[in-house]
Amino acid sequence: MPAKRGPRTGFLRAAAALVTLAALASCTPDGDGKDPADTTAGQGSPDSTAGADSTKSSSGAVRLPPVPDGFDYQIGGAYTPPSGVRIVARDRGADPARGLYNICYVNAFQAQPDERDDWPDDLLLRDKKGKVVIDADWDEALLDIGTPAKRKRVAARVDKWIDGCADKGFDAVEPDNYDSYTRSHGLLNADDAVSFIKLLSQRAHTRGLAIAQKNTVELADRRSRAGLDFAVVEECGAYDECGEYADAFDDKVVVVEYTDKGFKKALSGFGDRLSIVRRDLQVSTPDSDDYVRETG
Repeated sequence: MPAKRGPRTGFLRAAAALVTLAALASCTPDGDGKDPADTTAGQGSPDSTAGADSTKSSSGAVRLPPVPDGFDYQIGGAYTPPSGVRIVARDRGADPARGLYNICYVNAFQAQPDERDDWPDDLLLRDKKGKVVIDADWDEALLDIGTPAKRKRVAARVDKWIDGCADKGFDAVEPDNYDSYTRSHGLLNADDAVSFIKLLSQRAHTRGLAIAQKNTVELADRRSRAGLDFAVVEECGAYDECGEYADAFDDKVVVVEYTDKGFKKALSGFGDRLSIVRRDLQVSTPDSDDYVRETG
């Protein structure tokens, strides 16, 4: 399967930051830290505590998403969730949607272009010539998680983002680029990735958040070791992977498809088991000409 696929906020945060800020600026947070613009969110649904699935993770301390209820993927910009949505994913810079199950996106394994200078030089992965290893598709530097000491230092920084998600009232966290080791030119491996995300899982569970595996089907069988509770998956229909995720995560999987073919395939096989949404590749907001959102 290809090394990269699906959208990510690496370039979106630079290109769509103004869109996100504009959306948030139009909805000043109220006292509970939620988004008062979401007046239609969860219509006919209970509040976040009662409305989300009461199923616990293996840690016994966090709630899992109410799959197969309606899902919306909003990492390109927050907007009022459509009717029928009970699960929504948003960037860590946004506020959660009132009354829904909220997943907080964080780019945990790579440094986004506008944040690269915020990272210590020795925490950016470097090749034998000392050159920073870049994910060329998104112009993002890979973070160096190749030793226990460096993993702890990187995790300490990402933990602050996880804390921010918890403080805002999110229910779960979605650490992106779990598969970045496949783009490290052999400098990192799967064990490094699993050991690192386990640190993030511990922090998330301490803060009462569930934690998702993002893509990376080849590591789905390590979910218990990694401490992962559910999965956020891009294009499992297009790549014939939905069954592997469903089996590994006991159907606790939310799916984003970006093509009609992949969407139809995911629905035909798993529409009654997983939460599946069709979005446009840029995960645009409804005011964009590129905006696409379909459900089964």
